[in-house]
Amino acid sequence: MSVQSETELNQPPVICLMGPTASGKTALAMALQDALPCDIVSVDSALIYRDMDIGTAKPTKDELADYPHRLINLRDANESYSAADFCRDALAEIAEIRSKNRIPLLVGGTMMYFKSLIEGISPLPTANAEVREKIEAEANEFGWQVMHEKLAEVDPISAERIHPNDPQRLTRAIEVYRLTGNTLTQLTQIKGDKLAGNVLQLAITPKERSTLHERIALRYQQMIDLGFEQEVAKLKSRDDLHQDLPSIRCVGYRQMWQYLDGECDHDEMVFRGVCATRQLAKRQLTWLRNWPNLHWLTTDDETNLEQVLALLKTEQ
Repeated sequence: MSVQSETELNQPPVICLMGPTASGKTALAMALQDALPCDIVSVDSALIYRDMDIGTAKPTKDELADYPHRLINLRDANESYSAADFCRDALAEIAEIRSKNRIPLLVGGTMMYFKSLIEGISPLPTANAEVREKIEAEANEFGWQVMHEKLAEVDPISAERIHPNDPQRLTRAIEVYRLTGNTLTQLTQIKGDKLAGNVLQLAITPKERSTLHERIALRYQQMIDLGFEQEVAKLKSRDDLHQDLPSIRCVGYRQMWQYLDGECDHDEMVFRGVCATRQLAKRQLTWLRNWPNLHWLTTDDETNLEQVLALLKTEQ
């Protein structure tokens, strides 16, 4: 056994608590923090945004005072945050928590974040506006077919995979090459830093899908009662926000934005918001059904905490 692996094994374990939206992850995380020396790290692409509290079901100020969450309120609503950003930040937080001999408790429903952290993510460069503008200008002058041929000269594998009529992916592949001197094909074969040591992976969801649907509908109505419309109206009053931003594409926000634009009435907005949340939950469950090394827990099962504590003993 190498020195590195011995060090990893001697570190506190990492708990990953996953599940679809409205499945009870936050409540179980708080119970775990009451029972264990652990710190909560959010794994949620919506909770990173400031001033988006109600529609993201962000823990309340009182809850955060008692149960601090890392990696929330990191970005303004007009900013982006990638899976690579998350991996970098999460690994730093995990290292700090472990250095205090405490357990990192990763909680959320953004499955791509979990996958990237557990498997490692390719070291791709972030988007560069200047390079993209030059690529777009060339495409306007010569056409996307010519840009596709240029890509084929340096990265034939990506060119075969990307259609000449797909400017977004074409731009990205050419941009990566111009920024790094390496092709997209080469870089995606490299995996960066990833989670090390003992990892306990958990998923929580109700037994019946109908129960999850009821919880989703109830929570959406609760968000409206708490002032969700006013929260979105405040965001909408800003000149720098629009529907195509990742923040406003968050489930619920787009539907409320459309309602405030007069595109639908209140009942239709609620219907659309609940449907969109159900679709999100379905996608999350699809990820989880194919997830390896996963221990399943049932929403509202009074033995959940006991089960997790028992699993921790066997994993260590």
